[in-house]
Order: sequence, then C-alpha cells, then structure tokens
Amino acid sequence: MSHGIFKVPELRNEPVKNYAPGSQERTELKKALADARSRIIEIPQYIGKEEVFSQNRQAISPPHDHQHILGYFHEGSSEDVRKAIDVALEARQKWASLHWEQRAAVFLKAADLIAGPYRSEINAATMLGQSKNAYQAEIDSACEIIDFLRLNVNFMRDIYEQQPVSSDGVWNRMEYRPLEGFVFAITPFNFTAIAGNLPAAPALMGNVVIWKPAFTQVYSAHVIMKVFKKAGLPDGVINMILVDGPIAGEIVFKHADFAGVHFTGSTKVFQTIWKTIGENISGYKTFPRIVGETGGKDFVLAHRSANAKALATGLIRGAFEYQGQKCSAASRAYIPSNLWEEVKELILGDLAEIKMGGVEDFGNFVNAVIDEKSFDKITSYIEQAKNSSDAEIVTGGDYNKEKGYFVRPTVIQALKSDYVTLCEEIFGPVLTVYIYDEDQFEEIITVIDNTSPYALTGAIFSEDRYAIQYATENLVNSAGNFYINDKPTGAVVGQQPFGGARSSGTNDKAGSVLNLLRWVSPRAIKETLLSPVNYKYSFLSGE
Repeated sequence: MSHGIFKVPELRNEPVKNYAPGSQERTELKKALADARSRIIEIPQYIGKEEVFSQNRQAISPPHDHQHILGYFHEGSSEDVRKAIDVALEARQKWASLHWEQRAAVFLKAADLIAGPYRSEINAATMLGQSKNAYQAEIDSACEIIDFLRLNVNFMRDIYEQQPVSSDGVWNRMEYRPLEGFVFAITPFNFTAIAGNLPAAPALMGNVVIWKPAFTQVYSAHVIMKVFKKAGLPDGVINMILVDGPIAGEIVFKHADFAGVHFTGSTKVFQTIWKTIGENISGYKTFPRIVGETGGKDFVLAHRSANAKALATGLIRGAFEYQGQKCSAASRAYIPSNLWEEVKELILGDLAEIKMGGVEDFGNFVNAVIDEKSFDKITSYIEQAKNSSDAEIVTGGDYNKEKGYFVRPTVIQALKSDYVTLCEEIFGPVLTVYIYDEDQFEEIITVIDNTSPYALTGAIFSEDRYAIQYATENLVNSAGNFYINDKPTGAVVGQQPFGGARSSGTNDKAGSVLNLLRWVSPRAIKETLLSPVNYKYSFLSGE
C-alpha cells in the first residue's frame, strides 16, 4: 500500500448556480424535470457488477404529487444482503491496496461528472423524489456532494502527511490502513449529499461498503450509483442494497467482518443499532467504528439587542426551507419581550408572501413533506397545539394531503417553556417560539440548555458582544454547530464541519478530517537502519 504524497492543487467549494429566469442552468433543469416526469424507470440494487432486479417492485412518487409514478425500485431480500457482503469482502484486498491517488481520482471524477453532465439529472431527481425546490436541490445534490467528494481528498492527503518523528538511525512511519472488514452506510431521505458521502468517505480511505439508502431517497441514490460507476469505481467497492432496515441489520450486525457503521437518521434507530452491536461484540474480528448523526431540536436565541429583521429572516429560512426537514432546522426560538411584536409582524408579512406547491413551479418557496407518515406526525403536533391551553397558533396550521403532503409553515407560541413542541423533534415546517422577559437573558440560557436532549445546532442573534460571549460559553455543550447572527442551517463542507453530541450523535464532523480518521486503522512501522549486534548497554561497563 503506497501513501506517497504528490503535490495536488487545493480543492475548493463548488460555486452555487442561481437558476435565475433566462439562465442556461434554469433551462437545463426544467428540461431534466420534464424528461424525468415523462418516463418510468426501474431502479435495481447494485451488488458487485450486477444490477439486481426482483419481483418486489415498489412505486416511487413525488411527495407533492403522490399519484404520479416516477418509477419503481426493486426491493431486495436477506440473500441480497449476504451476497453484497461477500462481494464487498472479495473486492476489499485489491481496493485497499490501490494507491491513494487512484482512489482519489475515482471520486474526483465523480465530482466533475456531477458538476457537469449529471448536474441537472441529479438535481431533478432530488427535486422530484424528495420535493426540494431548485435552490435547495442545488446546494444539496450538486454543491454539497461535490464538496464532499473533492474536499475529502484534501483531508485524506492531510491524514497521510501526518508522520511520526524519526531519531538517528531509525525511520518511523505511519500507515493508515482501511478497517478490517466492511462498512455499513445507512443514509436518510433529506440530503442527497449525505446519501453520497456516507458510503463514499469510507470507500475513499480504502474500505468496502454496503450502502442502504432510505426508500424515500432511492430515486436520487440511483443517480449517485450511476455516477460512481461512470467514474470508474470498481465493482464491489460500494454495493447499494434496497432492503428493509431490520432485515439488513439482522445479517450485517451479526457478521464477523462487520467493521463499522456510518449512519444518519433517527436517534431511536441509532440507539438500537448501538445496542445490537454491543450484544454481538464478541463475535466481531475487530471493535467496530460507530459513527452517527441523528436528530436535533435546534434553537435560536435572541438577545434584546438583536436586529429584528435579521432575526425574522433567520427564522423564516432556518425553520421553513425544505419544509423544516433538516436535522439543523430552527425548531424552537426564544425571543425577548421587547422584540416579539416587531418580529412577529415581520414573520407574518414574509409568510403571507411565501408560495407553497410543487417543485416544477420555481416560484414556490415551500414544497411537500416527504411522505404520509411524516405528514401525519407533523399535523398531530399542530392539532395538539390548537387544542392546548399552553400554546396558540400564531400563523399557519393548515395542511392537505389530497394531491401532495403539504403543510403550511406554522408558528406556535408556547406559553410555558416545557411545552411539547419546544422539547420533541417534529421534522417539519413547525417553529415554536417562547417569549421571555428581556431582563432574564441568563435565565433563559439555562432553560435552553436543559429543555432538549439534543445538541446539534443553535444560534444567537445579538448586537451586544458581551451577550454573545456569555451565550457562547454557557451553551458550549448545547450545539455542535453554533451560529452568531445567522440561521442554524447551511453548514458548508470544509467551512463548518457538521455534527452534534448528546442525543444528536457522535459528533464526528462530516466534512472534515475528523470523519475520515474514523475509517482508518493506523499501523506504526519502525525500521532500524543499523541493527544492534551486541546485547550489552554502555551502563554495563565497569567502574
């Protein structure tokens, strides 16, 4: 295995296209959307060199138009999981021994394919399959996945360059081996970029991967696999299985060669995975790496000095972009009494202008939530607030699933600081505000820190530098990503490495060198250039 380091240019973030009326990218994306809607595709599993089709076909529909069929994916079985593991382990030795620059080249080519000829296709797939508007798709399924693929090469190079000191007559070196076995990547529906990065990051470091995307994200996952194949990824390195989670887990987590899990999803599922790994720990060849990013109940704290317009804008974007279906979405806001009336009027004004509907109309800011199960959960919280004496609906509260799973952006004012929508993750376009006495800034920070089990993202809006410092210090464990005078969403790869602690995950910071370090098992090598030929040390001599 060679870790020789060539001089390569520093790879940087992909520029975001704006899709303005009349722009070339807008025309291309509109065409890709029309083409996708005009055909029905069949999506297989990718196991080694095979595209595996089954008799168990599951329909894929846009969340905003659930009667339209985009295609079908072919759900797999336990036998497919076993086959994928066998194929991956067979591919492991050649892939692990491939020079690092050869592995890097595959993923750099994949990044360029997405940046160029596949950009409209992957954005259209994300828009239709996950109901994201053009901008939300662009920053996710184009820019962020490109950034992951490119910047991870920077981080890999930085890891390999970290070498130990050598004393006279000794050459010490560190070899960053891939894990012994296979990695299981479990990815969510809400970010195409996460779906691509979770299998790609371990693979870049020489690992082989079994990838199980969420069924509600399969449409764009299919494009990712096409790109990886087009980029020259060898057969068996990343195997995409379309199998129900418990079926896959029953096999994966009992396999002796299971070496790690790369997960993004719910806290409850991650806790179950951790428990299952613990129960099977004696059967593994090695202690598995457990890397997970889970949920959030992300806060925005406003100080009495905050700029009301900036705060209102941060709340609108932070809470309602992509229908609040971001782990980092602003879900609870603590607003001082001196600002609330002004902020409320600004929010009401913005929400009165916001349009909701399908993604094909580029004038729609809000689209549909992902599926009926999510729709029903979100609306149950809204109905609970409507009927509670401890809360009131400030705006929104309307919903309809006749054509698509549409929930109007909703603001709830909680009348007590432990009201349920301030505490529990909802994962939808619902923002709960709590109005505190403007002179009780320090007290409300204690409330924020103790209200939720999560600690993913948080933000403070303030023009008072002492207040900013106080909040930064006293909310140190409340958010793995903390924002000052900005919404708590929109982390950029390489700029704001993403992840949180407490019930929000292991905080291994996707989009940084810290994450890639989890997918290697270092070996220290000492070579003595002139070996001793006499056991006697100098101190053994006489007086």
